[in-house]
Amino acid sequence: MSEESASIRKKRPANRERHSPVMKKSQIRQARISGSIIFGLMAVTLLFFIPAVADTGKATFRLSTPDDRVQLDPLRIPVTGSLWLLAAVLAFLGSLQLFRKSQSRRTVILGLSFSIFVLVIMLWATADREFSLVSMLDATVTNTTPIALGALSGILCERAGIVNIGIEGMLLSSAFSGVVLGSLYGGWIGLLGAVATGGLVALLLAVLAVHFHVDQIIIGVVINILALGLTSFLTAQVLVQRPQLNDAPIFRSQKIPLLGDIPILGPMFFDQTVIVYGTFVLVAVVTFFLFRTRWGLRTRAVGENPAVADTLGVSVVKVRYLAVLYGGMVGGFGGAWFTIGTVGRFDEGMTGGRGFIGLAAMIFGAWNPVGAFLAALVFGFFDSLRQKFGLLDTPIPTEFLAMAPYLVTIIVVAGLIGRVRPPAADGQPYQKEQ
Repeated sequence: MSEESASIRKKRPANRERHSPVMKKSQIRQARISGSIIFGLMAVTLLFFIPAVADTGKATFRLSTPDDRVQLDPLRIPVTGSLWLLAAVLAFLGSLQLFRKSQSRRTVILGLSFSIFVLVIMLWATADREFSLVSMLDATVTNTTPIALGALSGILCERAGIVNIGIEGMLLSSAFSGVVLGSLYGGWIGLLGAVATGGLVALLLAVLAVHFHVDQIIIGVVINILALGLTSFLTAQVLVQRPQLNDAPIFRSQKIPLLGDIPILGPMFFDQTVIVYGTFVLVAVVTFFLFRTRWGLRTRAVGENPAVADTLGVSVVKVRYLAVLYGGMVGGFGGAWFTIGTVGRFDEGMTGGRGFIGLAAMIFGAWNPVGAFLAALVFGFFDSLRQKFGLLDTPIPTEFLAMAPYLVTIIVVAGLIGRVRPPAADGQPYQKEQ
């Protein structure tokens, strides 16, 4: 394995920029853009949010639910003073971006600034009100699950050089098969059926992309349209006529002893369903296998330069088939979340674009499983925040909160705060030279 690793690394395209202590012109431009964005957040805080809460008192955040064994006192925060303090912190961070002379910690500073601005919005919305912080964080992890699994599905495919636009179709078709098999034979059979369905859809993608060299974007679009049309037809012709096939048992939350009683973190991570726990495991497993095993090295080599990998004896076709198949099975696992993981029934188009959000999380996370999971957490957080703010009846339309993660993703992809690089051979068909 060491000789193969050394050979692949030696021949891998060296197009990654080296970090330099002195900033280049492009880096200076990115730092100035980042600093301007942070100062923009500060200006919105000063001009809009602080005047809006001038006559308010404290914001109350509940840190426990009535069912928690350990009950924490609510957190009460003075709104106006806290907003002034957060505005000052934003001004400091913006100054660091504009006037510093090194490239280090730019992403960390920008991420911290956006987090502070989210806290500004939460304080403004909760002024003189109560807000259950722990239930919102719990909903964040739950809403993150299908997005993270969709992102993992895309990572497994694209690390091998196959673009997977059809994640939405994989989720939708797996949700349908999961509820039907779950209604007939129970939740675990439904879960296995959903995983198998995701694998079958991925096999279609692999055959068309790897064997027939069909444009991968077109394949993904066709898969999405096919899944939407087929599930809608079967819902009308089968599930409506036989409602007993659309009534599957759902997986209940399983609290892990001791860990589930930890305040705040316990309900978030240790009192979840088997699909949520499976997501945590899959993130760790995919990360390990991609970056610590021979299979992962070969997969990444095929995604970067299939010709070089082929000359070293790696079967490009086999690697791509397996990567796409594994990605489809992960997507099928995510599809089960929509039916047997939550409501126990199937509705037309119930995935609601989560597959496309998973693609955004994959890009936001730079094609890294851990980064994609953290990006999915951002999307899940804004989704749960949108739901909570809808209950608080804030003047900000909830659609704007739903847009926020996409705006950040566009900024990242556009390279305004730094570029993310996909695998070099992503989307490129490969045909072995005779």
